[in-house]
Amino acid sequence: MPQHTPPKKKRTGHPQKTTHHASSAPGDPVFAQPTPSPDPTSFKDPVTDQSDKEIASVEPVPEPVGNAIEPILTLAQVYGSQGATKTQTITTAGQIVFHSVGDTGSVIGPITQNLVSDKMVTDFSEANPADVPSFFFHLGDVVYYFGESTYYYDQFYEPYRDYPAPVVAIPGNHDGVVWSGDPETTLEAFLRNFCATSFAPSPDAGNLDRTTMIQPGVYFTFEAPFVRILGVYSNVLEDPGVISDQNGTYTTLDQRQIAFLTAALKRVMSDKFTGAVIIAVHHPPFTGGTTHGGSPDMLADIDSACTAAGVWPHAVFSGHAHNYQRYTRTVNGLSIPYIVAGCGGHSPLEAMRGTLRTPYPIDSTLTLESYDTTDYGYLRVIVNATTLTVEFHPQSDGGTTKTPDDVVTVTLATHTVS
Repeated sequence: MPQHTPPKKKRTGHPQKTTHHASSAPGDPVFAQPTPSPDPTSFKDPVTDQSDKEIASVEPVPEPVGNAIEPILTLAQVYGSQGATKTQTITTAGQIVFHSVGDTGSVIGPITQNLVSDKMVTDFSEANPADVPSFFFHLGDVVYYFGESTYYYDQFYEPYRDYPAPVVAIPGNHDGVVWSGDPETTLEAFLRNFCATSFAPSPDAGNLDRTTMIQPGVYFTFEAPFVRILGVYSNVLEDPGVISDQNGTYTTLDQRQIAFLTAALKRVMSDKFTGAVIIAVHHPPFTGGTTHGGSPDMLADIDSACTAAGVWPHAVFSGHAHNYQRYTRTVNGLSIPYIVAGCGGHSPLEAMRGTLRTPYPIDSTLTLESYDTTDYGYLRVIVNATTLTVEFHPQSDGGTTKTPDDVVTVTLATHTVS
């Protein structure tokens, strides 16, 4: 086993001054810095653990707050005292817009991360307020390689210092993986920064103002006007993703996340919720990338919850493979986009297995519709009362270009794709 680098000291400096919006109340969240600043050209703490060998076994999944079967976080909650106003504004406007991407942490420096985050920030300068994003749903691998608190400043707080909205997240494998000499337990830093009991300065944020997030756990339903996102944690293996014990194969796990998905999907039915339902999981069920593979057993677990509830998602979002891919899967006569967006800044990007002309039929139920292996970028998602639209925006287009390179729209009532 390679020699491990000594653990770095954790950052302990809190911001000396916390700037709230004029209309906010004490204890409210803080998002962006009050004054934009130039992008850094190097890390304060360069990554030195590339050669450390990970422990290649699944890790226990932390219990959610209150051991809830379906932990729920709402958009209103993440906006604090402004939450009711925010949700009412979205409802009145008739649509919600949000960002999503994974694999943002970089190990070579901040440039590739900032290319994406800078373009995301330009989406907040829309002429129509209804087009302004309300949050960023991160698809995991916030920090590389072992999710250490040391690297949260460079790989999370600094890249999103000008992002003026909440960031919620599911962990990726690098957020939870540990090595044998790691002083931190699995998901320790993720829980401290994303699953805090209240909005507060993080010891990992240096002198930046963004406060911790208040997620109820590493799997949860994120509920907002027009959309519910069911986020699950697919654990620490490079491949495959794992969300259950898989009939005793993984003795450190149980069936909690399957029970969560089933309960959340059944509540969609019992609430007569007519908005978009998205399942978010770090490991992709399908991928044609050269480095990472799909997770068929994890997909079977997700399918079992959907079958038990009688409800299928309108889309499935994943990261892990470091590129952009979009598939259409047909299930029970429904068309479901499975979108891989692991191009949020981690380098290098991942090639596909062959040069494929799309649409590329894989079998009678699955088609690769589009892919991009040469560009970092992100998803811009628009949901209204009748449709879910997912756009892929590559960073190379720059902040003045608002034309996506790929778009898919799902009609919510019929699960039809165009």
